[in-house]
Amino acid sequence: MHYIHSIRNTKPIEDRIAYPFNIDSILNLNELRFRSPVTFIIGENGSGKSTLVEAIAINAGFNPEGGTKNFNFHTKDSHSELFNDLQVIRTAFREHDGFFLRAESFYNVATEVDELFSEEKEAILRDPDKENALSELYGGSLHECSHGESFLNLMHKRFSGRGLYLLDEPESALSINSQFRLLTRINQLVNNKSQFIIATHSPILLAYPDSEIYTVSEFGLQQVEYEETEQFKLYKYFLNNYQKMVTELGLNE
Repeated sequence: MHYIHSIRNTKPIEDRIAYPFNIDSILNLNELRFRSPVTFIIGENGSGKSTLVEAIAINAGFNPEGGTKNFNFHTKDSHSELFNDLQVIRTAFREHDGFFLRAESFYNVATEVDELFSEEKEAILRDPDKENALSELYGGSLHECSHGESFLNLMHKRFSGRGLYLLDEPESALSINSQFRLLTRINQLVNNKSQFIIATHSPILLAYPDSEIYTVSEFGLQQVEYEETEQFKLYKYFLNNYQKMVTELGLNE
């Protein structure tokens, strides 16, 4: 299932001067089509992948700091203005759920959820028959569990399917086993008519079958096969040659 068909950079090439167009991958991005329910965007730190996912999320109606389309809290502006120049072309289908998970500002999202919990508890005290909806949606306070557990609780409890989910480095708080669990959850949601756009460094997540992987480069975005990614090749080389790598890095000196 697709809810976003493609994105286009509407800014004329001669006007692509200031940030974030000083990033080569953003400067040379013209159009990107989404053909798979799961699309990964990969690249080095500072290469523009998170900037791009963030701009797509904002343009699709999500809070810049993360959360659902109903979240409107504001802590500090850290997003670029790329969303103003990005056109999101939608399909004829409309999602019934959605979330922008931004690892960098997830603490702010968890805090907002806790504040909503407090408001709900006060409302229940006034009216005991009122539904405890937020506890059902989020499985409790996201601050009352570890960072990784809060990520997984969010994806298992809050993500309900038939949704558009944009994730920025979701592996940042997850162990290897938890990344396996995330892969399983992604598959469950894809089978329930969901679309994912994910910026990641994880070779584990990139192994999701039939996904599309785009690497950001000085030429824009280029599609690559899983075993051609640096994530796969470097992790494989390190695991097969870790003693040599340790020596080459000067760690034995």
